[in-house]
Amino acid sequence: MTALMIQGCGSNVGKSLLVAGLCRAARRRGISVAPFKPQNMSNNAAVTVDGGEIGRAQSLQALAAGLEPHTDMNPILLKPETETGAQVVVQGKRLKTVRARDYAALKPQLLLAVLESFARMRAAHDLVIVEGAGSPAEVNLRAGDIANMGFARAADLPVVIVGDIDRGGVIAQLVGTKAVLDPADEALVAGFVVNKFRGDPGLFDAGYRLIEERTGWRGLGVLPYFAAAGRLPAEDALDLGGTTGTGSLRIACLALSRIANFDDLDPLKQEPGVSLTMVRAGQPIPGDAALVIIPGSKSTCGDLAFLRQQGWDVDLAAHVRRGGHVLGICGGYQMLGRHIADPEGVEGPAGAVEGLGLLDVETVMTGDKRLSRTTAVHLASGAPMTGYEIHIGRTEGPDRARPFARLGTGDDGAVSRDGRIAGSYLHGMFSGDDFRAAFLAQFGTASSAGYSAAVQDTLDALSDHIARYLDLDALFALAR
Repeated sequence: MTALMIQGCGSNVGKSLLVAGLCRAARRRGISVAPFKPQNMSNNAAVTVDGGEIGRAQSLQALAAGLEPHTDMNPILLKPETETGAQVVVQGKRLKTVRARDYAALKPQLLLAVLESFARMRAAHDLVIVEGAGSPAEVNLRAGDIANMGFARAADLPVVIVGDIDRGGVIAQLVGTKAVLDPADEALVAGFVVNKFRGDPGLFDAGYRLIEERTGWRGLGVLPYFAAAGRLPAEDALDLGGTTGTGSLRIACLALSRIANFDDLDPLKQEPGVSLTMVRAGQPIPGDAALVIIPGSKSTCGDLAFLRQQGWDVDLAAHVRRGGHVLGICGGYQMLGRHIADPEGVEGPAGAVEGLGLLDVETVMTGDKRLSRTTAVHLASGAPMTGYEIHIGRTEGPDRARPFARLGTGDDGAVSRDGRIAGSYLHGMFSGDDFRAAFLAQFGTASSAGYSAAVQDTLDALSDHIARYLDLDALFALAR
């Protein structure tokens, strides 16, 4: 029933991965451990055992801890819909969409929900490892904070600060964080970790000692860059880009501006026969792609406009004329249809837009969100599927007469008459070895098995990596 908090000098310094590794290390020591993140901002979500949604990183951390993901692990999830507004999910359920400037008024109410969830997690486990968001050095956001020092103060937690040496200036990151923190907040800091070192960690001994001297914080170790991190689901869309793999099957995925649940692609990245290209804004869809994936989106109509701004609608039409295949997942499926209506303004301004017209279906957005874990059968191959649904909107039309998959509760998705265009609401479909093998076989590509086992093996390797370089006895002893 103890806890400690991992905060960072900035975003993407490796907090999520470190918490996952610490959860696995604690579990392997026989400790009942659970992850917790008070507030996350991500369109990469997971469906939980209690029928809600949390950040995908907390789902991975739960896996590392040997637990089913639960909404109490991430009680506040912010899902950006525009540059200035986000959907607020509280304990797994959508509360409302708010503008960034109005979010502060909600924080006192949200802190109560955060502390309530944390109390339940703390009562159920020997150790809770808490992940902060962004950086406590953003002191302009300190008033009403529920993600970093505001939560640490409310819960009376010791804090470990993580600096990222890979981006440079790690001494300034850590010493500067110490300099700007309020004294009462700084008093909670019990130590620091230098993350993502490349080369011989001993070469940083002088810098490490300097940080200890300038901050007065205890150094808990220098953690080298973990090269196998790419085999684990990424949380940040900033990590997406370029081409992964050198296989003969070229698959292109459109990096939409509000891309959601992009970890759908992770199993494909591991396939030796696949070359997966994330097509960024301003780039054309590769002409040699056999398959183009339009992924999920937190703003379907907004991302459809973004798609057209890049000229990808023209590229898609040419791709289809050449005999190429297209798969739309969730929001991408909705975009493939003839028409999308949002009469209530659920995802943005009320109205309707024309879709890409590659499937003969139409979508109407509604305020009801479907959240469910799903088992299904891929109708084209008969392969079993597992995945989850997390979407708003109903899609109907003639091409629904040729479903993509059959669920226990009905049919999912739609397929064109020639079978080359398909859409589905099922996220996570490629994580199942049987379906992935059957899907790739239609392109003449063999599949390697064991994606889920590979994730577990990588979490074990991450735990070994952390145990080798960090003082885990000292770090776990900090918890109170």
